[in-house]
Amino acid sequence: MSDLAHPANVAHMANTANTANDTNGANVANAADIAARVKRLIVDNLHLEGLRPEMIDEQAPLFGDGLGLDSVDALELVVAVEKEFGIKIKSNEIGRDVFSSVASLARFIAGRV
Repeated sequence: MSDLAHPANVAHMANTANTANDTNGANVANAADIAARVKRLIVDNLHLEGLRPEMIDEQAPLFGDGLGLDSVDALELVVAVEKEFGIKIKSNEIGRDVFSSVASLARFIAGRV
């Protein structure tokens, strides 16, 4: 019998796989929770009239043709995110890719908290 087929090793590999799946599931749930909080921050802090968090498409662009945010909104959003999640965002971390959508911002935050 090879070492890999030994019952103790098989059990360990199964537990490792289950732990990885549980962790990935937690990350997905965490990202979903973070995205919901980001939507709430956008609505509460940027005072966008008539907009509710559930109306924001997580994949839609935050700037331009999407939600229509501008550079002042971006600054306010950075401050709100830092306060809400207890993180510091350096100016070199603020880029189009991170702030392109709620989903990308949520992934960035999830990697920092």
